[in-house]
Amino acid sequence: MPIVTIQITREGSTAGASAATAEEKAALIKGVSELLRDVLNKPLTSTFVVIDEVETENWGRGGLPVDQFRQQQAPE
Repeated sequence: MPIVTIQITREGSTAGASAATAEEKAALIKGVSELLRDVLNKPLTSTFVVIDEVETENWGRGGLPVDQFRQQQAPE
């Protein structure tokens, strides 16, 4: 029984969106489930996928909150 947790920052993939859409989440669930079926022969009905959305203030990279890290990496 595979259990997959996907962690993403809570922000949209398009302008004005504040989170992943229901359609995007459904595509992630389908894609991960099908990958486990195709690679490890795990039945779709036994695969659990959890999507955990994390506020960007609670996500860090390179020793910084992710928003600050992104600002540092942005071209000037």
